[in-house]
Amino acid sequence: MLTFPFLSISCVSPLLTHHRIPMLGAFQNLEFQPKFQSVASGDCRGSGFASGSCCNAPRRCNMRQKPRRRKGVLVVSSKSTLSVEEQVAERVNGGGGFDAIVIGSGIGGLVAGTQLAVKGARVLVLEKYVIPGGSSGFYQRDGYTFDVGSSVMFGFSDKGNLNLITQALEAVGCKMQVVPDPTTVHFHLPNNLSVRVHREYDKFIEELTCYFPHEKEGILKFYGECWKIFNALNSLELKSLEEPLYLFGQFFQKPLECLTLAYYLPQNAGAIARKYIQDPQLLSFIDAECFIVSTVNALQTPMINAAMVLCDRHFGGINYPLGGVGGIAKSLAKGLADQGSEILYKANVTSVIIEQGKAVGVRLSDGREFFAKTIISNATRWDTFGKLLKGETLPKEEENFQKVYVKAPSFLSIHMGVKSEVLPPDTDCHHFMLENNWSKLEEPYGSIFLSIPTILDSSLAPEGHHILHIFTTSSMDDWKGLSVEEYEAKKQLVADEIISRLEKKLFPGLRSSIDFIEIGTPKTHRRFLARNEGTYGPMPRGIPKGLLGMPFNTTAIDGLYCVGDSCFPGQGVIAVAFSGVMCAHRVAADIGLEKKSPVLDTALLGLLGWLRTLA
Repeated sequence: MLTFPFLSISCVSPLLTHHRIPMLGAFQNLEFQPKFQSVASGDCRGSGFASGSCCNAPRRCNMRQKPRRRKGVLVVSSKSTLSVEEQVAERVNGGGGFDAIVIGSGIGGLVAGTQLAVKGARVLVLEKYVIPGGSSGFYQRDGYTFDVGSSVMFGFSDKGNLNLITQALEAVGCKMQVVPDPTTVHFHLPNNLSVRVHREYDKFIEELTCYFPHEKEGILKFYGECWKIFNALNSLELKSLEEPLYLFGQFFQKPLECLTLAYYLPQNAGAIARKYIQDPQLLSFIDAECFIVSTVNALQTPMINAAMVLCDRHFGGINYPLGGVGGIAKSLAKGLADQGSEILYKANVTSVIIEQGKAVGVRLSDGREFFAKTIISNATRWDTFGKLLKGETLPKEEENFQKVYVKAPSFLSIHMGVKSEVLPPDTDCHHFMLENNWSKLEEPYGSIFLSIPTILDSSLAPEGHHILHIFTTSSMDDWKGLSVEEYEAKKQLVADEIISRLEKKLFPGLRSSIDFIEIGTPKTHRRFLARNEGTYGPMPRGIPKGLLGMPFNTTAIDGLYCVGDSCFPGQGVIAVAFSGVMCAHRVAADIGLEKKSPVLDTALLGLLGWLRTLA
């Protein structure tokens, strides 16, 4: 539950066959455009992501290398992004040879894989589709390059310890050019409450207190507590919270900061806000702030999660990668290969192989098997334990997790290309809209998040046009039991209503300016990402005790780890990157690439397990 599921998720790494891509909404097939094809094929030239570079990459990609054997696996790879058509990997002699297999190439999986590769591990990433990225993918239509998620990107700053995307790219010799976003989000809320969250903290506070002058002291105290938490977190080297030598080292170096985080760990943002603020509308604004962090209100949002986002937007700021969000995954995948590890596409993992209670390998839909010392699942915990481990007894800790958390709702998303003149000259890149009734904040289709990445990078659309990407929460239940005709009709009906709301509130004449439109539902998210019910992570059933109930990377099955948005700290690009860093550190310790203490490990993991039962 961290870092703007509305603001940083991206969904859809589409299944591509014979160089054709299914449409997000109608699932039609359109020809690859050159920029998209170059990502899938690993062609270094004309990739369309001019903003990124990997200094350790060769100038020219030679995709016809001699195959090499690696302890039981025959692999064809390059020192750059691997080719779909030419990569070959087959099981021979029943061997393994990898230190880690990562199931899925989402940002969490790629960060875990690249971090391990940099430490010297041999990593194999298995991706179901033919491009990397998972929930941070992109696609192209009619000259538009769409981030399937919005354009608010945390973790790209050049300072502090929370710039995890920058750090992950630098670890493998890559860098992306970014554009700073002057406004994180422009709120359009009931009672004509219009608040811009400026990059400059003082400017934001000034604007907010103009609406609530009688609550100035409370505003400063609430956001002041957020800064206390953020500064403590930002001062620490971020590694696995399940590794005791790291924890003890950080505690001895920064005891006050560690105690600060421990104090706030079981607390929620709404309870702290109510200590200082009485105005119901201002508390509702805090709810909206937290909703775009966690898809729940402030009372259900862990304070540490809220503080991390509400302050980093002013500390490191929001920075958009030129060329689109899809360049992040592409650069990480390239960096992974440059470190001597492999990423295999069209590799649909259907089960984790368990032998004598230990995860030892994976089985693909085509019958191939791969083996490694450790298995890292970038699937959700529901998919990991419900599908990849089907037939295995659900571990007690996973039962407890599912008692505390449910699957967060999915989204209905609309991608549009529109004529530029429909947008006023001073239009912000990101908008959150809830027109008339605060009670509709958490209802399906109640609130709308809008991202316009072409405000920051005009190259993503044809000249004279902008991209509008619209999100609203939607449940899978709303889309079940419909015929094809009913399904398409309902998509159009819901989209028409949302466009009418945007036209009335923000952009008169929007409908007549539409050049391209494509609609995705929870079924779209489930189909292309294989995410259970299209969910984007866990949501507490009630009021949680902060982050106490969130599982980390280890699981009850020896050798099996989880990474991504259903692990601590939750949803969002920066959150899953954090999860990847933590997972890589814990795995590295377990396979002998980092120091470890078995006795302390047992004690700490037992303590963390007990603390989760308190949630």
